[in-house]
Amino acid sequence: MSPYTRAVGWMLLSVTCFVGMGTTAKLLSATLHPFEVAFFRAAFGLLVVLPAALREGAHLWITPTWRLQFLRGLFGTLAMASAFYAVAHLPLAEATAYGYTRPLFVVLLAAVLLGEALLARRIVATVVGFAGVLIMLRPTPAGLQPAALVALFGAFCAAMVSVLLRHLVQSARPVVVLAWLGLVGTLLTAPAAALVWRTPDLRELGLVVLMGGFGTLVQIGLMRAYRLAEAGALAPLDYLRLPVAALVGFVLFGELPDPWAVAGAALVVASTLVLAARERVG
Repeated sequence: MSPYTRAVGWMLLSVTCFVGMGTTAKLLSATLHPFEVAFFRAAFGLLVVLPAALREGAHLWITPTWRLQFLRGLFGTLAMASAFYAVAHLPLAEATAYGYTRPLFVVLLAAVLLGEALLARRIVATVVGFAGVLIMLRPTPAGLQPAALVALFGAFCAAMVSVLLRHLVQSARPVVVLAWLGLVGTLLTAPAAALVWRTPDLRELGLVVLMGGFGTLVQIGLMRAYRLAEAGALAPLDYLRLPVAALVGFVLFGELPDPWAVAGAALVVASTLVLAARERVG
Protein backbone atom coordinates (compact mmCIF):
# COMPACT_ATOMS: atom_id res chain seq x y z
CA MET A 1 0.00 0.00 0.00
CA SER A 2 1.45 3.37 -1.06
CA PRO A 3 2.04 6.19 1.44
CA TYR A 4 -0.66 8.29 -0.26
CA THR A 5 -3.20 5.47 0.02
CA ARG A 6 -2.44 5.13 3.72
CA ALA A 7 -2.70 8.90 4.10
CA VAL A 8 -6.14 8.83 2.49
CA GLY A 9 -7.20 6.13 4.95
CA TRP A 10 -6.05 8.19 7.93
CA MET A 11 -7.74 11.29 6.51
CA LEU A 12 -11.02 9.41 6.05
CA LEU A 13 -10.76 8.24 9.66
CA SER A 14 -10.30 11.85 10.76
CA VAL A 15 -13.24 13.07 8.67
CA THR A 16 -15.54 10.36 9.99
CA CYS A 17 -14.54 10.95 13.60
CA PHE A 18 -14.99 14.71 13.21
CA VAL A 19 -18.61 14.13 12.22
CA GLY A 20 -18.87 11.60 15.05
CA MET A 21 -17.68 14.22 17.53
CA GLY A 22 -20.26 16.70 16.25
CA THR A 23 -22.98 14.06 16.38
CA THR A 24 -22.25 13.09 19.99
CA ALA A 25 -22.10 16.79 20.91
CA LYS A 26 -25.53 17.28 19.32
CA LEU A 27 -26.93 14.28 21.21
CA LEU A 28 -25.47 15.57 24.47
CA SER A 29 -26.80 19.08 23.87
CA ALA A 30 -30.33 17.72 23.93
CA THR A 31 -29.98 17.26 27.70
CA LEU A 32 -26.79 19.15 28.69
CA HIS A 33 -25.98 22.81 28.06
CA PRO A 34 -23.36 23.38 25.32
CA PHE A 35 -21.12 25.06 27.94
CA GLU A 36 -21.04 21.81 29.91
CA VAL A 37 -20.40 19.80 26.75
CA ALA A 38 -17.49 22.11 25.88
CA PHE A 39 -16.06 21.69 29.39
CA PHE A 40 -16.12 17.90 29.11
CA ARG A 41 -14.41 18.05 25.70
CA ALA A 42 -11.67 20.37 26.99
CA ALA A 43 -11.14 18.36 30.18
CA PHE A 44 -10.92 15.10 28.21
CA GLY A 45 -8.32 16.64 25.91
CA LEU A 46 -6.28 17.76 28.93
CA LEU A 47 -6.43 14.30 30.50
CA VAL A 48 -5.20 12.67 27.29
CA VAL A 49 -2.12 14.90 27.04
CA LEU A 50 -1.47 15.16 30.80
CA PRO A 51 0.89 12.13 31.12
CA ALA A 52 3.18 13.51 28.42
CA ALA A 53 2.91 17.00 29.91
CA LEU A 54 3.93 15.76 33.37
CA ARG A 55 7.00 14.05 31.91
CA GLU A 56 8.04 17.38 30.39
CA GLY A 57 8.14 19.08 33.79
CA ALA A 58 7.60 22.71 34.76
CA HIS A 59 9.40 24.13 31.73
CA LEU A 60 6.42 23.02 29.62
CA TRP A 61 4.45 25.93 31.09
CA ILE A 62 7.35 28.39 31.44
CA THR A 63 7.76 29.10 27.75
CA PRO A 64 8.61 32.28 25.82
CA THR A 65 5.47 31.73 23.74
CA TRP A 66 3.09 31.60 26.70
CA ARG A 67 1.12 34.66 25.54
CA LEU A 68 0.55 33.11 22.12
CA GLN A 69 -0.25 29.78 23.78
CA PHE A 70 -2.90 31.46 25.93
CA LEU A 71 -4.42 33.25 22.94
CA ARG A 72 -4.43 30.00 20.98
CA GLY A 73 -6.21 28.30 23.87
CA LEU A 74 -8.68 31.19 24.20
CA PHE A 75 -9.67 31.27 20.54
CA GLY A 76 -9.62 27.47 20.31
CA THR A 77 -12.01 27.24 23.24
CA LEU A 78 -14.32 29.89 21.78
CA ALA A 79 -14.30 28.04 18.44
CA MET A 80 -15.16 24.75 20.13
CA ALA A 81 -17.94 26.19 22.31
CA SER A 82 -19.42 28.01 19.31
CA ALA A 83 -19.36 24.85 17.22
CA PHE A 84 -21.13 22.87 19.95
CA TYR A 85 -23.77 25.60 20.28
CA ALA A 86 -24.23 25.57 16.49
CA VAL A 87 -24.73 21.80 16.21
CA ALA A 88 -27.23 21.97 19.08
CA HIS A 89 -29.42 24.51 17.25
CA LEU A 90 -28.76 23.94 13.54
CA PRO A 91 -28.95 20.92 11.22
CA LEU A 92 -25.67 19.01 11.43
CA ALA A 93 -24.76 19.59 7.77
CA GLU A 94 -25.50 23.33 7.97
CA ALA A 95 -23.38 23.76 11.10
CA THR A 96 -20.59 21.87 9.33
CA ALA A 97 -20.87 24.09 6.25
CA TYR A 98 -20.39 27.27 8.28
CA GLY A 99 -17.14 25.77 9.57
CA TYR A 100 -15.78 25.80 6.02
CA THR A 101 -15.66 29.61 6.12
CA ARG A 102 -12.51 29.35 8.25
CA PRO A 103 -10.10 29.58 5.25
CA LEU A 104 -11.92 32.72 4.09
CA PHE A 105 -11.35 34.38 7.46
CA VAL A 106 -7.72 33.19 7.40
CA VAL A 107 -7.13 35.09 4.15
CA LEU A 108 -8.36 38.33 5.72
CA LEU A 109 -6.65 37.84 9.08
CA ALA A 110 -3.33 36.86 7.50
CA ALA A 111 -3.41 40.03 5.42
CA VAL A 112 -4.17 42.24 8.43
CA LEU A 113 -2.07 40.55 11.12
CA LEU A 114 0.77 38.95 9.16
CA GLY A 115 1.02 41.33 6.22
CA GLU A 116 0.47 38.55 3.67
CA ALA A 117 -0.34 39.68 0.14
CA LEU A 118 -4.05 39.95 -0.63
CA LEU A 119 -3.84 38.66 -4.19
CA ALA A 120 -6.67 39.01 -6.70
CA ARG A 121 -7.46 35.29 -6.66
CA ARG A 122 -7.74 35.36 -2.88
CA ILE A 123 -10.06 38.36 -3.02
CA VAL A 124 -12.31 36.71 -5.62
CA ALA A 125 -12.47 33.41 -3.72
CA THR A 126 -13.23 35.22 -0.47
CA VAL A 127 -16.00 37.35 -2.01
CA VAL A 128 -17.61 34.28 -3.61
CA GLY A 129 -17.38 32.38 -0.34
CA PHE A 130 -19.00 35.10 1.71
CA ALA A 131 -21.72 35.44 -0.94
CA GLY A 132 -22.46 31.80 -0.18
CA VAL A 133 -22.58 32.66 3.52
CA LEU A 134 -25.16 35.38 2.86
CA ILE A 135 -27.30 32.90 0.93
CA MET A 136 -27.11 30.45 3.83
CA LEU A 137 -27.87 33.17 6.38
CA ARG A 138 -30.87 34.50 4.41
CA PRO A 139 -30.51 37.87 6.18
CA THR A 140 -34.17 38.76 6.60
CA PRO A 141 -36.07 39.17 9.89
CA ALA A 142 -37.72 35.80 9.27
CA GLY A 143 -34.65 33.91 8.09
CA LEU A 144 -31.67 34.99 10.19
CA GLN A 145 -30.81 32.54 12.97
CA PRO A 146 -28.65 33.53 15.97
CA ALA A 147 -27.07 30.05 15.94
CA ALA A 148 -25.79 30.71 12.41
CA LEU A 149 -24.04 33.86 13.61
CA VAL A 150 -22.52 31.88 16.48
CA ALA A 151 -21.28 29.30 13.95
CA LEU A 152 -19.63 32.07 11.91
CA PHE A 153 -18.04 33.50 15.05
CA GLY A 154 -16.67 30.02 15.77
CA ALA A 155 -15.19 29.86 12.26
CA PHE A 156 -13.57 33.27 12.82
CA CYS A 157 -12.05 32.04 16.09
CA ALA A 158 -10.81 28.88 14.35
CA ALA A 159 -9.17 31.13 11.74
CA MET A 160 -7.42 33.03 14.53
CA VAL A 161 -6.12 29.69 15.79
CA SER A 162 -4.72 28.92 12.33
CA VAL A 163 -2.94 32.27 12.17
CA LEU A 164 -1.48 31.84 15.67
CA LEU A 165 -0.33 28.31 14.85
CA ARG A 166 1.78 29.67 12.00
CA HIS A 167 3.93 31.22 14.72
CA LEU A 168 3.69 28.44 17.29
CA VAL A 169 4.64 25.52 15.05
CA GLN A 170 7.97 27.20 14.41
CA SER A 171 8.92 27.41 18.09
CA ALA A 172 6.74 25.04 20.15
CA ARG A 173 6.42 21.26 20.13
CA PRO A 174 2.96 19.65 19.69
CA VAL A 175 2.78 18.47 23.32
CA VAL A 176 3.23 22.07 24.50
CA VAL A 177 0.50 23.37 22.21
CA LEU A 178 -1.94 20.59 23.16
CA ALA A 179 -1.24 20.91 26.88
CA TRP A 180 -1.83 24.65 26.85
CA LEU A 181 -5.00 24.20 24.79
CA GLY A 182 -6.37 21.64 27.24
CA LEU A 183 -5.49 23.69 30.30
CA VAL A 184 -6.82 27.02 29.00
CA GLY A 185 -9.94 25.35 27.62
CA THR A 186 -10.71 23.60 30.90
CA LEU A 187 -10.15 26.73 32.99
CA LEU A 188 -12.27 28.91 30.70
CA THR A 189 -15.20 26.54 30.34
CA ALA A 190 -15.34 25.40 33.99
CA PRO A 191 -17.03 28.58 35.37
CA ALA A 192 -19.57 28.68 32.52
CA ALA A 193 -20.30 24.96 32.96
CA ALA A 194 -20.74 25.44 36.73
CA LEU A 195 -23.51 27.98 36.12
CA VAL A 196 -25.57 25.48 34.10
CA TRP A 197 -24.28 22.26 35.68
CA ARG A 198 -26.36 19.11 35.63
CA THR A 199 -24.66 15.89 36.68
CA PRO A 200 -24.69 13.59 33.63
CA ASP A 201 -26.25 10.15 33.87
CA LEU A 202 -24.55 6.96 32.67
CA ARG A 203 -25.77 7.37 29.09
CA GLU A 204 -24.46 10.92 28.95
CA LEU A 205 -21.14 9.91 30.49
CA GLY A 206 -20.82 7.26 27.80
CA LEU A 207 -21.44 9.91 25.13
CA VAL A 208 -18.86 12.18 26.78
CA VAL A 209 -16.22 9.44 26.59
CA LEU A 210 -17.24 8.68 22.99
CA MET A 211 -17.00 12.37 22.07
CA GLY A 212 -13.54 12.59 23.63
CA GLY A 213 -12.45 9.45 21.81
CA PHE A 214 -13.66 10.83 18.50
CA GLY A 215 -11.81 14.09 19.16
CA THR A 216 -8.58 12.23 19.91
CA LEU A 217 -8.89 10.12 16.75
CA VAL A 218 -9.47 13.27 14.70
CA GLN A 219 -6.07 14.59 15.79
CA ILE A 220 -4.32 11.23 15.35
CA GLY A 221 -5.79 10.81 11.87
CA LEU A 222 -4.71 14.28 10.80
CA MET A 223 -1.16 13.94 12.13
CA ARG A 224 -0.67 10.50 10.53
CA ALA A 225 -2.14 11.64 7.22
CA TYR A 226 0.04 14.75 6.98
CA ARG A 227 3.16 12.72 7.74
CA LEU A 228 2.45 10.53 4.71
CA ALA A 229 1.25 13.08 2.13
CA GLU A 230 1.28 16.79 1.42
CA ALA A 231 -1.47 18.87 2.98
CA GLY A 232 -2.53 20.23 -0.40
CA ALA A 233 -3.13 16.75 -1.78
CA LEU A 234 -5.31 15.83 1.20
CA ALA A 235 -7.27 19.08 1.56
CA PRO A 236 -10.16 18.13 -0.79
CA LEU A 237 -10.88 15.04 1.33
CA ASP A 238 -11.80 17.31 4.24
CA TYR A 239 -14.92 18.36 2.32
CA LEU A 240 -16.29 14.84 2.67
CA ARG A 241 -17.36 15.98 6.14
CA LEU A 242 -20.28 17.81 4.53
CA PRO A 243 -22.03 14.86 2.80
CA VAL A 244 -21.23 12.59 5.76
CA ALA A 245 -22.76 15.15 8.14
CA ALA A 246 -25.80 15.47 5.88
CA LEU A 247 -26.26 11.69 5.84
CA VAL A 248 -25.88 11.35 9.62
CA GLY A 249 -28.20 14.31 10.17
CA PHE A 250 -30.87 12.70 8.01
CA VAL A 251 -30.54 9.20 9.50
CA LEU A 252 -30.30 10.15 13.18
CA PHE A 253 -32.18 13.45 13.37
CA GLY A 254 -34.44 13.46 10.32
CA GLU A 255 -32.78 16.65 9.04
CA LEU A 256 -33.24 17.71 5.44
CA PRO A 257 -31.13 20.71 4.33
CA ASP A 258 -33.20 23.38 2.58
CA PRO A 259 -32.28 24.54 -0.96
CA TRP A 260 -30.85 27.88 0.27
CA ALA A 261 -28.49 26.11 2.65
CA VAL A 262 -27.37 23.70 -0.08
CA ALA A 263 -26.75 26.50 -2.60
CA GLY A 264 -24.85 28.64 -0.12
CA ALA A 265 -22.77 25.71 1.13
CA ALA A 266 -21.87 24.82 -2.47
CA LEU A 267 -20.50 28.33 -3.03
CA VAL A 268 -18.52 28.25 0.22
CA VAL A 269 -17.00 24.85 -0.57
CA ALA A 270 -16.25 25.80 -4.19
CA SER A 271 -14.53 29.04 -3.18
CA THR A 272 -12.30 27.40 -0.58
CA LEU A 273 -11.46 24.51 -2.95
CA VAL A 274 -10.42 27.01 -5.63
CA LEU A 275 -8.42 28.97 -3.06
CA ALA A 276 -6.63 25.81 -1.91
CA ALA A 277 -5.91 24.74 -5.50
CA ARG A 278 -4.52 28.16 -6.40
CA GLU A 279 -2.31 28.20 -3.31
CA ARG A 280 -0.84 24.81 -4.31
CA VAL A 281 0.17 26.10 -7.74
CA GLY A 282 1.39 29.43 -6.29
